[in-house]
Amino acid sequence: STSFICCLLSKEAGTSNMNQNNHTWVTEFLLLGLSDDPQTQLLLIILFLGVYLVAVLGSLLLIYLVLTDSQLHTPMYFFLCNLSLADLGLSSVIVPQAVVHMLTRRNVISFLGCAAQIFFSIISGATQCLLLAVMSYDRYLAICDPMHYSLIMTGKICGQLALGCWVSGIVTSSVDTIFTTCLPYQGDNKIAHFFCDAPILLSLASGDTHKAEIAIFSMGVVILLVPVALILVSYGAIIVTVIRMKTTSGRLKAFFTCGSHLLVVILFYGTLIISYMTPKSSREQMKRVAVFYGVINPMLNPLIYSLRNKDVMRAFKNAVNRR
Repeated sequence: STSFICCLLSKEAGTSNMNQNNHTWVTEFLLLGLSDDPQTQLLLIILFLGVYLVAVLGSLLLIYLVLTDSQLHTPMYFFLCNLSLADLGLSSVIVPQAVVHMLTRRNVISFLGCAAQIFFSIISGATQCLLLAVMSYDRYLAICDPMHYSLIMTGKICGQLALGCWVSGIVTSSVDTIFTTCLPYQGDNKIAHFFCDAPILLSLASGDTHKAEIAIFSMGVVILLVPVALILVSYGAIIVTVIRMKTTSGRLKAFFTCGSHLLVVILFYGTLIISYMTPKSSREQMKRVAVFYGVINPMLNPLIYSLRNKDVMRAFKNAVNRR
């Protein structure tokens, strides 16, 4: 954005002025990573590569199946495609660089590279938050108001909802990135993390971080807590409707349909709320949480939605048979 570019230009101008006064603006950061032990790093490299490979293949396979199988051309799977794209983006922003740093043992990242990593990781994460809320609304309509479902969840509406999620993710990311990177950074450039994350970077700022913390917390309320509230309301209504169902098979089918989504919601929102809504969390705790939502979770989502879903498994078998 224009504000972000102006911020970087002002930092460059400030660098020359501060150098004249024997002070130094931070132009690059040192990522301390997860461990200094060579054996532990080797295990982490193997783990990260394996998890990333499964995440990428799983997400791409899920997208391919939804696009090629006509029986999966429904609103739920359309949103699932978008969720897989967001998963793919989040893991690709974080994991490859972390692996390269561990392999080369040169954990330096430029200021601009750090800002870019914050920007794109928040886009993916914020978009996922909103998509999960939209998917819960979709399940609410499908179970609680099936007569009007097809009239409400039209292709146009689904496209607008998905676009709104991505645009909101970009806006949220722009706000968080600008408020974080436009702060003065002098002296300490060691980030106790394996990637650039806004809350961690704020702890290194030389100036007053109060406004930035308020901005990030406010965005967190909008992107995290509001969708969680909508999801709770949707699933509250779903549970009431399911309990009132007369047939046991109907109840089991409804719970099975929503079970995968609810599991993803709990895993994803739980870790993000700990990271972004509890600023007093220790750095070690934030690193462990970040490993889960940035590395492990993008792998779990396609597995949860595919292995627990008969329609996806059927589409996979059909795709294999066509080969």
